[in-house]
Amino acid sequence: MAEEYEQAGASEFIKDRLYFATLRVKPKNTANTHYFSTDDEFLYESFYADFGPLNLAMLYRYCCKLNKKLKSFTISRKKLVYYTSYDQKKRANAAVLIGAYAVIYLKRSPEDAYRTLISGNNTGYMPFRDAAVGECSFNLTVLDCLQGIRKAFQHGFLDFDHFSAEEYEHYERVENGDMNWIIPGKILAFSSPHPRSKIENGYPLHSPEAYFPYFRQNNVTAVVRLNRKLYDGRRFEDAGIEHHDLFFLDGTTPSDLIIRRFLHVCESAEGAVAVHCKAGLGRTGTLIGCYLMKHFRFTAAEAIAWIRVCRPGSVIGPQQNFLEEKQHSLWVQGDVHRSKQKLVQQRLSRRQQLQQQQQQQLHTSDSVEGGKQEAMSRLLSSMDDLSINTTLCKSYSLDENNCKETGLTQGDRLKALKGKRPPRSVSSSSRLNLSKTTPCSILPPPKSIKVPLPLSPSSTKKLIRSSSSSSAAQIRSPFSLSLFSTRPALIH
Repeated sequence: MAEEYEQAGASEFIKDRLYFATLRVKPKNTANTHYFSTDDEFLYESFYADFGPLNLAMLYRYCCKLNKKLKSFTISRKKLVYYTSYDQKKRANAAVLIGAYAVIYLKRSPEDAYRTLISGNNTGYMPFRDAAVGECSFNLTVLDCLQGIRKAFQHGFLDFDHFSAEEYEHYERVENGDMNWIIPGKILAFSSPHPRSKIENGYPLHSPEAYFPYFRQNNVTAVVRLNRKLYDGRRFEDAGIEHHDLFFLDGTTPSDLIIRRFLHVCESAEGAVAVHCKAGLGRTGTLIGCYLMKHFRFTAAEAIAWIRVCRPGSVIGPQQNFLEEKQHSLWVQGDVHRSKQKLVQQRLSRRQQLQQQQQQQLHTSDSVEGGKQEAMSRLLSSMDDLSINTTLCKSYSLDENNCKETGLTQGDRLKALKGKRPPRSVSSSSRLNLSKTTPCSILPPPKSIKVPLPLSPSSTKKLIRSSSSSSAAQIRSPFSLSLFSTRPALIH
């Protein structure tokens, strides 16, 4: 049978067991072969001409489906063929799904998984494009997506052992806050709050107060606003949440000063940082991409891919090329930052050693040694102020009053398109009636009994993260409410 698959252009992911094929006609199952497709099950909701990659919940559901089939007793002796059509958009999305599965569960490198995808008679895959109107200036490839997913997996941003697709799909909806975690426990992207919660032309708007319960439960300690002032930032501050304004024009790229200020806010925040512009896609995704490149050495393409998997439509137009231009300088800044951190840790370690020596001297020395101990104390006191000094004198942003935005902006249009989307599932089908609720109106998803699925294709062992990331074990799993009030993602 394997020869037949190769002739049809199939790619073999697990020898004599799992294949990926592009077929013109829907095949029928046979005694030896089980076919399945997700082309009509997992559908990308486009803004304009964008068509993928599919979001994190769809990737999770696909992995669960494939693992269940691989473990099914009734088809245990059959070859599994995951197939897609010759629709180039669906084909590219299907390739990312099975390629990501190979990276996450089969421990394949992105390059190896991509080589398998183009093996046999398979041709290349259509690159993804941004959610902008007009021509595309940046191509995001299937390989870029696999590399971004792998990088996120290595750093612990992706943990399907504890992932809740229902929760992800609930909070991504406009009526439930339009929120997505990009770095679990550290960076949350969302759309702009409004002066008060209401329904306007069938479109749900949320006040700052509507976010308070969720932010408190998930240890969000700072909010960064990138768009014009639609609400009073003191409303967050009065609730004990820092608020920072870093305005720059919709659809444009940030200045170096804004990037530095944003990175400083994220680096100094005690908890998570919630970032928004008008729609929470363009400007928001761009600055979060800068953070990923500096602190986790993502390439620009990897950062864009991962952010779009978490929050489809992010990083638009010239912002994509801007991240490419900034990649090298942000890597250098990250290297310097980590070197400073290492130096501080070494000095703190030395300080602890000196303290231990001082304690030993207190037990073994008499009053004659008092002078030496006093000198040691002065030395220790002088080290108390050691820190990484990245403080800026003041918050910097453009003057909103001198920057004109005529008519509806890109963010307005994208946010309106997202707000008009119909509910995708039963769990999110009950639209929020804000007129009959309190200001704190963003409700948690309805509770459902979750049946645990074995996620490993070969055993029931828990998914083991790559040992190349020292911080992976420190980061809690994504999108789980009960896990976000503890430790944020570490900067390294």
